[in-house]
Amino acid sequence: MRSEAVGQRTLAASGEDPRAATLRRSVDRLRRELAAHPARLPDRQTAEDELAALDTMARGGAPEVPRLRRSLLLVAAALGSVSALASPLAELRKAIELFGDA
Repeated sequence: MRSEAVGQRTLAASGEDPRAATLRRSVDRLRRELAAHPARLPDRQTAEDELAALDTMARGGAPEVPRLRRSLLLVAAALGSVSALASPLAELRKAIELFGDA
């Protein structure tokens, strides 16, 4: 926990929102694990498109919470039944929750 707090202070000192950095990390993790997942998923492209949108929002500053949640719903709908991706998907949900309510 201490290293996380130190990391957040470092990010804050650099002018980057720690929530956005957390979101980018969770998006990157889910993208990597999705790319490595061998099964053919009918909605893979939808998930990849929304992950790209989430990454763009995280890099662009203060993302709109309703748009973040919409993207999360689309990703969850596309990947929700894939148990191998449950952990990174939960991490993504937690990162989006850091932005609070609309």
